[in-house]
Amino acid sequence: MDKSPTLVTGGAGYIGSHAVHALRDAGRPVVVIDNLSTGFRFAVPEDVPFYEGDIADRDLLARVFAEQGMGDGKGAVMHFAGSIIVPESVAKPLWYYENNTVKSRGLIEAAVAAGVPHILFSSTAATYGVPDVSPVTEQTPTVPINPYGWSKLMTEQMLADTAHAHPINFCALRYFNVAGADPQARTGQSTAGATHLIKVAVEAALGKRDAVSVFGTDYDTPDGTGVRDYIHVSDLAAAHVLALDALIAEPERSLTMNCGYGRGFSVLEVLDAVDRVTGGQIERVFGERRAGDPAMLVADSSLLRATVPWTPRYDNLDKIIEHALMWEKRLTELRTS
Repeated sequence: MDKSPTLVTGGAGYIGSHAVHALRDAGRPVVVIDNLSTGFRFAVPEDVPFYEGDIADRDLLARVFAEQGMGDGKGAVMHFAGSIIVPESVAKPLWYYENNTVKSRGLIEAAVAAGVPHILFSSTAATYGVPDVSPVTEQTPTVPINPYGWSKLMTEQMLADTAHAHPINFCALRYFNVAGADPQARTGQSTAGATHLIKVAVEAALGKRDAVSVFGTDYDTPDGTGVRDYIHVSDLAAAHVLALDALIAEPERSLTMNCGYGRGFSVLEVLDAVDRVTGGQIERVFGERRAGDPAMLVADSSLLRATVPWTPRYDNLDKIIEHALMWEKRLTELRTS
């Protein structure tokens, strides 16, 4: 196994911090850079080298690579740093293109300059826009409908072009709906005002929110509410480690793969599951559809499963909710201690 360090950008954030733990659990050296704009220092283990700063800082990146023994054909980058809120991207498109695309370009250039040979990129199903098929494969047309989706797709294109021109390969992992938390409650989704349904529902179940909004009840789905493919964040993190192994094993090959379970749950099914797990009853506020929300968004992850030995451990909606609930209670303790 290649024991060169992996730099995790945004490693103090939700998905990034789970990737840090997955790498450490696999016995790999890890380094984190995060500007803590949405991440939390407590999410990064104390024994992991941590650099507080922005990936736009080329001098900082060069220092990290040099100090951590990365470059000249050694090491890898897992790139999670970025902004992810779709309505915010519509209101602030230039900020999203700066934060997600321009800064990613600088990071890629720094990796090429140092000779870091592998990049894993945190991409999104938003690159598909509103697909007219379900489940969605990697061959489904990529037609984003918001700046967030475009900012990610542009970065995928930059990676593909760079891999043709330089000795670097990449894997873009397109996430569907990420949920849950580390089963050992070492980290979880900690951002205030989060918009992810399961996070919002668990907050409501614990009295941190008054109700949960349901946007649209007239979709062409069994109960009229939107259906999504919810993947446990720890299973997603495990996929990153396996994808890194694949990049190292075949340095001439780059990959773009969907990450999901291949089946979906509706908004009402999720809320029913939260009620079932907690023994309570969340108040539901029904409203109109949001612009751009597809009726169904489910991943076809056969390429991922065929490429790496990925066997999900937490493909169970109640288990995902239990772990999210456990972290939410732990988060309350962290903020009051």
